Amino acid sequence: MNDNTNSTNDTTKLLIVGPRGTGGIDRYITEQKRYLEDRMDVRLYTRYTAPKGEGLERAVRMILFSILAVFLFPFQSRPDIVHVHSSHKYSFYRSAFFVLYSASVWRVPVILHIHGSSFDEFLETDSLLVRRLQSLVFDAVDDVVVLSEYWREFVSRRTDYDKVHVLANAVEPSEYEPTYQTDPVHVVFVSNLIERKGIGELLDAIEALETMPHLSFHVSIGGRGPFADRVEAVAAAYDNVDYLGFLSESEKQDLLGRGTVFVLPTYAEGLPIALLEGMAGGNAIVTTPVGSIPEVVTEEQGILVTPGDAEDLTQALARLIDNPDDAVRMGRANRELIESRYSWESNADNLVAMYAQAN
Repeated sequence: MNDNTNSTNDTTKLLIVGPRGTGGIDRYITEQKRYLEDRMDVRLYTRYTAPKGEGLERAVRMILFSILAVFLFPFQSRPDIVHVHSSHKYSFYRSAFFVLYSASVWRVPVILHIHGSSFDEFLETDSLLVRRLQSLVFDAVDDVVVLSEYWREFVSRRTDYDKVHVLANAVEPSEYEPTYQTDPVHVVFVSNLIERKGIGELLDAIEALETMPHLSFHVSIGGRGPFADRVEAVAAAYDNVDYLGFLSESEKQDLLGRGTVFVLPTYAEGLPIALLEGMAGGNAIVTTPVGSIPEVVTEEQGILVTPGDAEDLTQALARLIDNPDDAVRMGRANRELIESRYSWESNADNLVAMYAQAN
């Protein structure tokens, strides 16, 4: 993608298609509309959402929501450009309809925006049927947006390299006010409380850190999920650990601004918006070298640890807690990086340039 700020016509009609209630994708779509609606006519098609429930009940709800979304989609007024947000597996199957309908019936340019932590594994499927569907979708779209060069390498194996554009996730730095707190060092985790996010290893690390009396630190954990009961138990056991549950956007922004170290010991990611939010809040980062993360977090920004290794995580956190000046230096570098490379202002300019070229 070029960096020119070519603008589309003021009457350009953009239809953004994506899910609600899915964390990072939902957040990106909301901000995408906000930063583009003064440049073009932006509409959202977000009828399908992450269903509640477990097991079979959740699967049935997901199927019903998707059938309804597919049925109602053709009744939308014809846009000039369609921007479809998708992930792997079921999300991709559902998005395939929106892509193929937009390209073949409306005959408008289609942008496919790939999110998701395991899209590389999805592309390497042994299923000939799934591979055929992938090829149909990639052939139908005008551009594919990925989060980093890591993902561009994988996606380009299935479509033209020049069709694939790197556009990292973004945040609005002005919404975060870093305090660079060090007395005590404030360790923050905000994400879904699920195994993939490494919350189990973090809780193990917290319990190990509590046996080191020379360390002065406070831990705040925000989010909901299956590990909530264990988080509550750890918070109840230690006065310097707080479980905050679900956080609103303003509460999250305030918490991250008061943090010193943002920790996300995840097993698999694309480029998590939560990580960028932690950086915008002026935090040093402790995370894992998965997905696009190593392209963003270097030794100047934080510490990368082995996924699933609680001992490695403990050592990294202990190092920053014991050396708060290093944590603050990393936090300031992260804030500067967000302002220069990962702000929504530059992200929106790149989107407009891509739409203008496709249209």
